[in-house]
Formats: sequence, structure tokens, C-alpha cells
Amino acid sequence: MKTKSYNLVNTVEQEEMDAGLLAEYYTVAVKDGKAIALPDVFESEVREDLIRRAVLASRANRRQAYGHREHDGKRAPQPGMKHSVEWWGKGRGVARIMRKAGQRTGAQDPRTRGGRRAHGPMVAKDWTQKINSKENSLARNSAIAATANSEIVAARGHRFDENLRFPIIIDGYIESRDEGDEKYDIESMPLQYSTRKFVAMMEGLGLGSDLDRARDGRNIRAGKGTMRGRKYRSPKSILLVVAQTDGLAKAARNVPGVDVVAAKDISAEDLAPGGDAGRLTVWTKAAIGAME
Repeated sequence: MKTKSYNLVNTVEQEEMDAGLLAEYYTVAVKDGKAIALPDVFESEVREDLIRRAVLASRANRRQAYGHREHDGKRAPQPGMKHSVEWWGKGRGVARIMRKAGQRTGAQDPRTRGGRRAHGPMVAKDWTQKINSKENSLARNSAIAATANSEIVAARGHRFDENLRFPIIIDGYIESRDEGDEKYDIESMPLQYSTRKFVAMMEGLGLGSDLDRARDGRNIRAGKGTMRGRKYRSPKSILLVVAQTDGLAKAARNVPGVDVVAAKDISAEDLAPGGDAGRLTVWTKAAIGAME
């Protein structure tokens, strides 16, 4: 299977005033590059059942143990177990529950006010899920093949121009200024204003609407997650796959909704967040070569 890559030409414009130079403006033109032979994984069968299973297993295996700790010695007791209690014994015609010492008030029992939680979470619970290594590899290959299908990508909710060619592979990068043209390796582009340049590249490719969707869709998470360091939730947008985490990777990592991953570390969860196949993925030519 062969496909053509995209070459990007970035025209940089900058006006000069009496007070000095103004901000740079970028206009990216997209041209067809050379044909590239794709690895066989891009022709794999899309197995959505395996993809979802691999993603759920990956998320479960990262789950942190949660629960109360048992009361031991002088340490603070677990919630609901903070009273000195006694049992009256049988034959008194009352419920057989623990009561506060010297009182009739029940305590500690789940049916009492302020009592412990019935069947609460335990740290010893094992949340891990097992999946065969061959199934995990097949799920990753299926997720890669799904990124090359424009219908699956569109069904996931991503927005892009209709004439865009999948899979999206970028190769050459040229910056055109008044002094002349300068060619760079796309993954080692200059870091000055690199994030603005990356956004201009994606807009030139026809992916700007998806970046806007991720930026405008950022909202406050419901529930107690707002108090636990994850207040905001952003939709997933572009996944950038590179060979080396160099200039291009550093330029893209701060854009809302955009994730960057090296080709050697790619997984089914990167390509199908939440188990839904068809993430909008941009590959570099070097990343395609690293996969072979």
C-alpha cells in the first residue's frame, strides 16, 4: 500500500513599524510529496472489540488502589469507628448492635447514625485485567488501520476538510522569508514561535476546525474531580506520531486536545481513547520509517 505525503511551505510575514517589528504571520501552503510505502499494519482488519478490550485493560491496570486502612494501635481509626462501644448481650428485647459505652445510642454499625460504611472499598481489591500479548498487538495494529479510514475518523466526531488524504503523513518543511527559503527537517523545526507554526500547519492541512472543537469544548468536569487536580476536561483532538520528541513534538504538546507520542511507544489507547477507534492522527515520514 502506497500513499503520498504532504510537504509544507510556511510563508512568514512580519511588518516593521517605527517602534520595531510586529508579530510574525504564517501562511502554510500544502503540496503533494513523494509516494511512501506504508507498513502492512495499515491494511490490518479493524477489530473494534479487541481495541476496546485492550484500552479498558490498559486503564484498569493503571488504576490506583483505593479504600480505608484498618485501625491499628494509636493511629486514627477508620471513619465510623471512632467510638468506644459495647454489646449488651441477648435477651433485652433490642437490636443486637453495638452501643456507645454507658449509653443507648448505637454506633459503628452501618445502620446507625455516623456508623461505618457497609461493604466499603478495600485496598486489597485487584482491578487488573489480563490480555494476551498477541491480542494487545493485534488491537494496536487495528487501531493504526482505523486512522487510515476517513469514514471511521469522521464517525468519531473529528472535523477535517473533505479533500484530505488519509493517512495524513507530513514530510518536508520550508520556511519562506524575504531573505529566502530555508529547509528544515520537520521534526527538528526551530523552537521560536513553534507552537504558532504548528497550529498554522494544521490549519493549512485542513485540521483547524478540529483544533477549534477541542479548544471550545473545554469545560469544567462534574463531580469531585474538580477538587482533585483535574478540574477541566478537554476533548481529544489530533494525535501527532513522531520518531523523535524534538522540535515538532515540543511545539505541539501545549495545544489543547493534541497529544504527542513516539512511534516506538504507540499503543491502542493513544490511537483510540476511551476504546473508540479512529482518532485523527498525523504521522511524520520518519515515524512511518521507525515503524518498519
